[in-house]
Amino acid sequence: MAVHTLTGFSLVSLLSFGYMSWDWMKPAVLGDSPGLQDAPAKFQASPPSRPPHIIFFLTDDQGFHDIGYHGSDIQTPTLDRLAAEGVKLENYYIQPICTPSRSQLITGRYQIHTGLQHSIIRPRQPNCLPLHQVTLPQKLQEAGYATHMVGKWHLGFYKKECLPTRRGFDTFLGSLTGNVDYYTYDNCDGPGVCGFDLHEGENVAWGKAGKYSTILYAQRVSQILASHSPQQPIFIYVAFQAVHTPLQSPREYIYPYRNMGNVARRKYAAMVTCMDAAVKNITRALKKYGYYDNSVIVFSSDNGGQTFSGGSNWPLRGRKGTYWEGGIRGLGFVHSPLIKKKRRTSRSLIHITDWYPTLVKLAGGNISETEGLDGYDVWEAISEGKESPRTEILHNIDPLYNLARSGSLEEGQGMWNTAVQASIRVKDFKLLTGDPGYSDWIPPQTLTNFPGSWWNLERHTDGARKSLWLFNITADPYERHDLSAIKPDIVKELLIRLSYYNRTAIPVRYPPEDPRGSPDLNGGAWGPWASEEEEEEEENWIGLGGHHKSPNKKKKCKICKLRSFFRKLNTRLMSNRI
Repeated sequence: MAVHTLTGFSLVSLLSFGYMSWDWMKPAVLGDSPGLQDAPAKFQASPPSRPPHIIFFLTDDQGFHDIGYHGSDIQTPTLDRLAAEGVKLENYYIQPICTPSRSQLITGRYQIHTGLQHSIIRPRQPNCLPLHQVTLPQKLQEAGYATHMVGKWHLGFYKKECLPTRRGFDTFLGSLTGNVDYYTYDNCDGPGVCGFDLHEGENVAWGKAGKYSTILYAQRVSQILASHSPQQPIFIYVAFQAVHTPLQSPREYIYPYRNMGNVARRKYAAMVTCMDAAVKNITRALKKYGYYDNSVIVFSSDNGGQTFSGGSNWPLRGRKGTYWEGGIRGLGFVHSPLIKKKRRTSRSLIHITDWYPTLVKLAGGNISETEGLDGYDVWEAISEGKESPRTEILHNIDPLYNLARSGSLEEGQGMWNTAVQASIRVKDFKLLTGDPGYSDWIPPQTLTNFPGSWWNLERHTDGARKSLWLFNITADPYERHDLSAIKPDIVKELLIRLSYYNRTAIPVRYPPEDPRGSPDLNGGAWGPWASEEEEEEEENWIGLGGHHKSPNKKKKCKICKLRSFFRKLNTRLMSNRI
């Protein structure tokens, strides 16, 4: 079977900074305020008599080990209590980096179905969440909800139509890019390309700089709740910047960890505890202003922890940016008075795409006309302990990621090129191909950059020689026993599923950076730069096998001609690669 839209190499991948190099460190108080899934998603739950208020917390780069109830050395009393009184999700999956998780949450679709399957959206890329996609907040608005977003967007902003307030949110306070200084809100996309990134609505919020972002965001949520009527359902998406780098925290949160020898871990721990206090203040506001009794609180991390920046995914394998469990097994729980079976742990298979249909249906919204969702309504699995309708997860197929040297179509039994980075989970089994990323197991006490500190790091050295792995994740959640050689029939079954999903993939959207996106050309701040009169950038998105063409052709700008040159060169390189 021929494999298409797979093997390729993107020139723009070489011209862009690697995502892991975005950690710009700066030195830096908290005010109180059944079978395989070919069918469409199944939507089960019956909404409550009154639509519930929905608060969705998304943390950034919080590791699997970095919460109290996972045995962490970090104090998270609020999260521990909320999780203990609700339902802990211990078979819950997210994506390995920021943009993919956020896009799948907002659309209910896998990355391969939005064109965002490669890397992240970078600040100067003319790219954003596809404008034709109906978002989660838009569906909730249709159901009569007030919708608000506070925190990190990271789904593109090159033109105004991409902004949160144009994608379903009534209000927005937060950052548009991937990471900013917690106090100054400056962000650098490489040396010398720096700008301010704090926005309120569609305007730059210059006057709000100086307050630690976790505190600022919690206070804004409290203000929203105080000014809104509990009689109207409300959806608040709280996408904390914490605990992404730079490692900065108010001093009072560092003090309890003063004896922690690892400096990065000490700062990181303080940031997590500060975020925990912010959740406490928001929960308190829900109760104070009359929302809590009819509310659903969802807590989720966005990807695995970054181990060289203080995070820990122990005892899972790998870290942020990888398809090992340490990169994609998420922290998650649901806390709500509306849950029928509380105070328990759920091991139902759940994915971040599932929140879209689950929350829309819970809100009484209409999802019958929303075609192509990859998410499932899992409310009955969460609330009543019923079996999850989900039996598999496509973790991703990334045709532009560096091809594994040892992979081949022959190893993929003639149906899949195992050099391509991809991963899929079907029932108990997980298959990885290509280069899944850094594969070590890193105990928390070794997290430091100083020499001699990696003495008990467990290294796995066969990664350079392999391009195919199979694990029974239920029996072996730490991915220590590769079964690919002894279970070829299961390998074949999962390769067939990868091939199936690949046939449904749309071209990758990963355009070259646009110099006009530089903050120096936009008043010193990150923000939209493309005018509505310009050619739609969908026409410029690169995908193996061709380009997406827009039916509405408009006058091209001079820089578009330069981008056209790079697109043609990139396509030629990819054709040679294939």
